[in-house]
Amino acid sequence: MDIVEKAIETTATIDANRQLVLDEPLPVAGPTKVRVIILLPEETEIGEKEWLRYASVNPAFDFLKEPEEDIYTLSDGKPFHDER
Repeated sequence: MDIVEKAIETTATIDANRQLVLDEPLPVAGPTKVRVIILLPEETEIGEKEWLRYASVNPAFDFLKEPEEDIYTLSDGKPFHDER
């Protein structure tokens, strides 16, 4: 016997109790077992604060904590004043 599967796309919310609450009733008489695939929205862009936080804990930048990498002082350079 061949099993034919039918897909229904709808939207839902995961509530504070981690329960899935559908936004509208399903067009299926129940009770019946179903398979559920949950697609979570991806964050497409991280903010500057998040990027800096990730960079500050990334071990790839650990070498910057070494004393020989600290080559500048507060007296180096000239102050920058944006004149906009």
